[in-house]
Parts: sequence; C-alpha cells; structure tokens
Amino acid sequence: MSKYRAKPFGLDKIQTYPLRSRLSKVAVGSFGRPHTKGGSVAEFLETFPSILGAQNLRDLAHAVLRAQAAGRAILWGAGGHVIKTGLSPILIDLMRRGLVSGLALNGSGIIHDFEIALIGSTSEDVDAQLQTGAFGMAEETGQGINQAIREGVADGLGIGESLGRHLAGMKPAYGEYSLVLQAYRIGIPVTVHVTIGADIIHNHPEVSPEAIGLGSHRDFRLFAGLVAELNEGGVYLNCGSAVVLPEVFLKSVTLVRNSGVPLQNFTTANLDFIQHYRPTENVLKRPLKNGGRGIPLTGHHEILLPLLAAWLIELSGGTAGGV
Repeated sequence: MSKYRAKPFGLDKIQTYPLRSRLSKVAVGSFGRPHTKGGSVAEFLETFPSILGAQNLRDLAHAVLRAQAAGRAILWGAGGHVIKTGLSPILIDLMRRGLVSGLALNGSGIIHDFEIALIGSTSEDVDAQLQTGAFGMAEETGQGINQAIREGVADGLGIGESLGRHLAGMKPAYGEYSLVLQAYRIGIPVTVHVTIGADIIHNHPEVSPEAIGLGSHRDFRLFAGLVAELNEGGVYLNCGSAVVLPEVFLKSVTLVRNSGVPLQNFTTANLDFIQHYRPTENVLKRPLKNGGRGIPLTGHHEILLPLLAAWLIELSGGTAGGV
C-alpha cells in the first residue's frame, strides 16, 4: 500500500463524446498520393498533401500568380547563399515569365553573381584562405565591382543598376548565369543593400565608401518605391536573408506608409532552412497587421525554390519569353 496521502485522480466521472462529432484538422482527403513512375511534373506536384508546408507552397504559388494577373508587384529578396547554390537560372527564367518585378540583394549576392558571370564559379574556401590573409582578396572581384559602383553612382545610379550596366559592357563569358546582368537586360530593377565592412570588396584598395553609401541609399529608395506596389495583392519573398533584407523591408514598409501610401492586404513569404527572428517578425508578421498573409517555408533553397518555380510554371501554363 502506498504511503502517500495523495491519491490517483478518479476516472469514474470522465465524460466522452463520439469521435465523429469532433472537429479534426486532418482528413484523408488532404493526404498525399504516391508518385507514379513516368508521371509529369504537374502530376507529381498534385501528389503533395494539402497540409502544412506543402499547402503553404501551393498557396504561395497561387498568390504569386494572382499578383501577376492583377499587375501587382512580385518582389524577390535573395541572400548570397541563394545564388551560390545554383539557383540563378531558375530565377532568371521566372524573370522572363513575368514572375519577378524587382530583385533585392545584399552585398554578398552581387559578389557571387559577379564572379559567376566572370569565370563561371564562386565561393572560396574561407577557412583555408583566412589563415594566410588571402580571404576575399581576388583582384578582379574587388576591382570590377568597385569600379562599377564608382562609375554608376557618379552617373546617378544605384548599385544594382551600376553593376548591371558594367556587366553589360563587359560581355562576360558566363553572363547568361548572372541575375544582375539578365535583370538589367530585361529591365527589372535590382537593388543592393550593403552593410559596410561585411563584404570582401570593402577591403579592396579601390573601394569608395562614399559611392557605396550613396548607391545603397538610392537602391533603398528604389526598393521602397517597389514595396509601395505591393498594396492590395502583391507578394514579397524573402529568400535566405536573416538580417539585412528583413530590416530593409521593414523600413521600406514604414517609409511608404508614413508618406501616406496605403500598404495592406499583400502576401509575404520567408524561405530558409531556419526560421530566424527577424524574417519572422519583420517579413511575416509586423507588416501584415493591416491585412495579408505571411507564409513560412522551411527547407534548403536548392530544393524549395525549384519546387516553387515548378508550381508557378505548371499552374500558369506559360512559356518563358526571350530577353
């Protein structure tokens, strides 16, 4: 016999109810289906369950296509990791399909993009290079990007357009893979948002902090102009930026609203392998208090973005246009 004074709670007065009377969140009608060998991409996508992340992916694709049909902005923000995981051709294809109306990059994004355009490869071994002081000291990268910024900013451009113009003049061997160059040729605005000291080109002797600051601020204002076009049905996708682009997006939202421009009822998404604090608050929650939806999609960029692109292509049924 137990020595404790406390006794187990009795079950004799518990009340139950019929299972069928309960509201359940999941039913077999939402379940996925096995893939059929030899099936089409569209058939494969339809095998996804209508639950959680799979449904979020489907919903985001529909939101992007609705924005396109309504003529609202479809803005993509991308960190450098998106570019160096080989996704530029997919985003370039979406540009040509009219599914990108603006592209925001951080400083690392243009570095990877420039190196890919120039030599067809990027992403050095930081651990090895750092030990000898060689990290980030490739001559062509620092010289070329800084030259582009100095010359473009002197002509009244932001960093994104400056680099696009510079690459167009260079005609690099791998320019077909450059987001910045192809956006420039198509006429899609690229904005670049820089943190001074965070990028390898800031170590180069030809760096102009004045030009970088002025060019980045011009791009911030340009980005805010694009954000204003999200009102009533636009979409902003933050892909792989945990700090810089979520902060820039939030400040753009308040700049637009402070100027008297309505900004409500739009969709945001954060695609990353971890849902960080700033994207969650600054992209998915705070800007949407006046209406809209924030969609988190957690996973590797090199898997999520091709899946999203496939949904967009299959749902739209369109073909890519030329440059």
